Amino acid sequence: MDRLKLIRSAVVLMGLLVGAVVMSARAVAQDVSRTFMISPGYRFTETSGEALYNASCAGCHMPDGKGAQGAGHYPALADNPAVEAAPYVIVNVLHGRRGMPSFADEMSDEQVAAVVNYTRTHFGNRFAGSVTPGEVRGLR
Repeated sequence: MDRLKLIRSAVVLMGLLVGAVVMSARAVAQDVSRTFMISPGYRFTETSGEALYNASCAGCHMPDGKGAQGAGHYPALADNPAVEAAPYVIVNVLHGRRGMPSFADEMSDEQVAAVVNYTRTHFGNRFAGSVTPGEVRGLR
């Protein structure tokens, strides 16, 4: 495994672990029982947009999509007009942006489309038009 993939995987794992801690603390505080699973290996196994968001995005962008600031800046996805531009979101998921890791090697075209569609239709976002795996493939 080349060094870049190893670093990328470590960044993804750190985000997942931070997300799990934050989400677990919130679940305890809200007295809500939730089950989250970290996918085995280097590929995500989740298929629904919500499950993929929880496994790959919520650790940084938070479960409610409102983002966070602390050791880094994780922009809000909630009520974010930039999320309307589907190609912008696809490219960010595939190739990363600034401190955000790339998920191109860890997600299939179908998974990227699912998480992008979920993000564009939740957290106060109500953008029309669904992203297709073909659109993702074209931007890969």
